Amino acid sequence: MTAPTLLVIDDDPLILQCMKLCLPEPDYTVLVASTAEHGINIFRQSRPDAVLCDIQLPDRSGLAAASELREIDRRIPVILITGHGTAETAITAMSNGAFDYVTKPFEPDEILPLIDSALETSRMARRPAVLPSDKPMHTAAADQVLGRCDAMVEVFRSIGRVASKDVAVLILGETGTGKEVVARAIYQHSHRHDQVFHAINCAAIPENLLESELFGHEKGAFTGADQRRIGKFEICDKGTLFLDEIGDMSPVMQTKLLRVLQEKEFERVGGSKPIKTDVRILAATNRDLETAIGDGSFRSDLFYRLNEFTIRLPPMRERGDDVPLMIEHFFSAFARQLGKEFISIAPETMQSLCQHHWPGNVRELQGVIKQTLLKASGPVIVPAFLPPSFHRDPKHDITTPSSSDWRSDLSRLIATRLAAGSFSISSDIHDEVDRVLIDQVLKATQGNLSEASTRLGISRPTLRSRLKQLGLTRH
Repeated sequence: MTAPTLLVIDDDPLILQCMKLCLPEPDYTVLVASTAEHGINIFRQSRPDAVLCDIQLPDRSGLAAASELREIDRRIPVILITGHGTAETAITAMSNGAFDYVTKPFEPDEILPLIDSALETSRMARRPAVLPSDKPMHTAAADQVLGRCDAMVEVFRSIGRVASKDVAVLILGETGTGKEVVARAIYQHSHRHDQVFHAINCAAIPENLLESELFGHEKGAFTGADQRRIGKFEICDKGTLFLDEIGDMSPVMQTKLLRVLQEKEFERVGGSKPIKTDVRILAATNRDLETAIGDGSFRSDLFYRLNEFTIRLPPMRERGDDVPLMIEHFFSAFARQLGKEFISIAPETMQSLCQHHWPGNVRELQGVIKQTLLKASGPVIVPAFLPPSFHRDPKHDITTPSSSDWRSDLSRLIATRLAAGSFSISSDIHDEVDRVLIDQVLKATQGNLSEASTRLGISRPTLRSRLKQLGLTRH
């Protein structure tokens, strides 16, 4: 897969060198420019995935440069670097569409998650999500939405029906079924395709931070709010906002989101001035929202607002002949990405893959195929190249004792939280599970964040965020 490209425009050689050291090849490509004019020329020629731009440049204002970059391609995020006393200027720029800003001096731990988030945003907006009716693209620069079964044909028809209509879309499906790719396809086939596209994982951000992320906050609104922040609803004006895992949003946040959808306006946290917004909402969840409405964890009125049009994605186990089609496609695509020779799949290998239950759906399939190709020592994929789990003898697969052990440990942990009178039991348990899960995956991948995020099935910005929240370090 092509490394993401960051363009850094700054006349401070230390900043340029720091970014090259913090974002090393081959995981990243860093382009540098010391003047606005040079940076704009590089931008026109290379179309990087994101830009880091200083506000004080020798030949013109960084704000003017950022504005010109947005005129060329407003889908590419621009992060502004500000000096002391210039944050208000950067905030004004954010109101006009900049992605975010960072104040000098800054630490790598502060700016790297922001850069990763910008690169992820750019990928989702610009990497084509190709439908069967589109011209095929056999490169790593596109995600093809595959399928011939009746359920997938209906998904393609639904995308075609709703993409050009300015209505909210609710995308339902199990984890790993491709909800993000469908959201991108809707955006890219809509009349807002040349405007900004941002995505928020509602389950990955704590409630107090999620409110600020969506609506922004005023200076002094809460402890640590030392500057005004512009939220995604303000940045995405005239564009599209994808709310992933909407079913995990807290009741308080559901109420605030409902108001925005109803009134097309919001207030920053700590603010009193209504701000108008014109944002198209795409939402996705793996939860059964009708059951959640029944148990009171999801608002019915918000459901009806989001449910102006619904697309349901089938799990892999219900897709029949689509499975060998996807297996062939991903082997060919990932072989090109990884520089591996690939000719065919042995019948026994195909049978083993087709018989697998695939609880993680398409995302799990992609991970298995990548592991298989990395292990493969020849152009024909034989069963020996499959991951160890495919060679396990079910008769010797001892799951009951270990299952019993972890369930007992979990029950004791819940009982402890109950006895302590905790009102955040769900969050506490998820944190404990993530500590063990992320720690083990980081050990297995030797601290490689790109590989770890792929194995976990989450984005690199989400992984960085969880590491910081949980106090974990890379191995």
